[in-house]
Amino acid sequence: MQSSGSDPEPLLEPVVESVINISEGRRSDVIATIAASAGADLLDVHSCEHHNCSVLTVVGETAPRAITLRAVELLDLTDHTGAHPRIGVVDVVPFIALGGGALGGADADQARAARDAFARWAAEELAVPSFLYGPERTLPELRRGAFDTLLPDHGPTAPHPTAGAIAVGVRPPLVAYNLWLTDPELDLARRIATGIRSASVRALGLAVGDSVQVSMNLIDPMTTGPDDVHALVSQLAPVERAELVGLVPAAVLARIDPDRWELLDLAEDRTIERRLAERARRLRDGGGVVGSR
Repeated sequence: MQSSGSDPEPLLEPVVESVINISEGRRSDVIATIAASAGADLLDVHSCEHHNCSVLTVVGETAPRAITLRAVELLDLTDHTGAHPRIGVVDVVPFIALGGGALGGADADQARAARDAFARWAAEELAVPSFLYGPERTLPELRRGAFDTLLPDHGPTAPHPTAGAIAVGVRPPLVAYNLWLTDPELDLARRIATGIRSASVRALGLAVGDSVQVSMNLIDPMTTGPDDVHALVSQLAPVERAELVGLVPAAVLARIDPDRWELLDLAEDRTIERRLAERARRLRDGGGVVGSR
């Protein structure tokens, strides 16, 4: 795409989003080093010491490779403990078509091509096995079957000795969302997670330090969003607090009464669209990367 004068069109080229889960949530210096490798394509960093993982939201195809390369260099899965399931130091790399609009976007074919190219790269350049999810299988199915009933789609048939394997996917935008319960009873959190699971909600009950949470992926957030699951869980147990992991699509936020945003840990500056606009300004002004939360 060509540009002239002060026209910012180069910043509006179609992009895919990737929400990368790395198995490190405690060492802030290591997280910062890995995140910095994404440069201006980094939109958000969310870390949890109890899960011992960080979620790095980026755009484009260069940033996921840079993050993965640095994480494989710096992290060792054999020395990792944490509340959340994981198969590798770079656990999950989903590619998401953002769609069209003024901020640019990609279609589903571009996202799938980016996924397949990344999986081949990780296998060939890093010798890290890659399992694909999306049309082939769901992420939960992949986690259950990896190296058992499922062999990697790319790379060695055994895990990398320190990096494990990577789940590389293609999916629509979702919302990762945690609700911390007032009562620290793990069985209660697990019962609630089982009870609220649906075609649009994936949920686990997890112990996180001295507390428990219902950890969710809202895979169809326009049908069942943060406000909906907060109401469902609140009917079953008191909720201490809510936690948005990463970013939320603006269309999902727009469905919710702004008076409830603070309660639900939501805000306009934590939308994908707002961070893309900030990225455009950073690139135009020569700015650096975003900070961690």
